[in-house]
Amino acid sequence: MTPDELPEQTSETGKPMVSATPRDVVHIRLGSFGLIPIVILGVFGFATGTTWLIIAMVVLALIVIADVVLAVRRQSRSRPGMTTEAG
Repeated sequence: MTPDELPEQTSETGKPMVSATPRDVVHIRLGSFGLIPIVILGVFGFATGTTWLIIAMVVLALIVIADVVLAVRRQSRSRPGMTTEAG
């Protein structure tokens, strides 16, 4: 069976078990949603010919992409069932 065909694992209390930490999920989701206004900012900068808006778009996009990449790497490196967060 492939991993997609396996049933979801649940804990003793019936809650689904995942290897991702909430922090990683938040970084990935907010980063992907944050790229939308950043791209809109870049399109506006290109349309108006404003160089500083284009530079701001590139800098912000690089920061967000780096944050998402780091969150994905943290998520894939964590051992199943082990989280690095308190609680």
